[in-house]
Amino acid sequence: MGKLLYSAAMSLDGFIAGAGGDMSWLTAYLGPNPLVDELVGDVGALLVGNRTFGGGDPYKGTENEGKAFGGGWEGPSFVLTHHAPDRAVPGVTFVGDLAAGVAAAKAAAGDKYVTVLGAGVAHQCLDAGVLDEVLVIISPVLLGDGVRLFDQPGGADVRLERISLSGVPHGTNLWFRVLG
Repeated sequence: MGKLLYSAAMSLDGFIAGAGGDMSWLTAYLGPNPLVDELVGDVGALLVGNRTFGGGDPYKGTENEGKAFGGGWEGPSFVLTHHAPDRAVPGVTFVGDLAAGVAAAKAAAGDKYVTVLGAGVAHQCLDAGVLDEVLVIISPVLLGDGVRLFDQPGGADVRLERISLSGVPHGTNLWFRVLG
């Protein structure tokens, strides 16, 4: 089975979304990133939080709005929610609990990555001990407020091992293995 990878773009001060979940800040920092371009081909499924699924989109107003990785990826998505919509969404399966979502996404991904999108789901995966890796693309901006990459006041340390570090004109890629 594939690995669970939390992938997120983050401001230098630790926010993955601006105030109210706004993702428009990211638009200025989207651009070629060879590491991400290569990773997209290794993604077999997405495990997405409900707020992320219904939230802001840095591609809003473009032909790639609503498409994973700006339209660079297609495949099965599993949205973790207790309130599935009444109408089916093509390519999207709504799951009511983390264990079912992880199992379904891993089965769909095969030997490829399950990419986790959303801070809440990533935190749940980390707490459950099922998150394998974290890829953070640090963008050169300070947002000052918003949704943190991981927010757990008083929480325990989580040890990470750096897999790779690389730079691109609009940021820095940091890839880690979760050790526990």
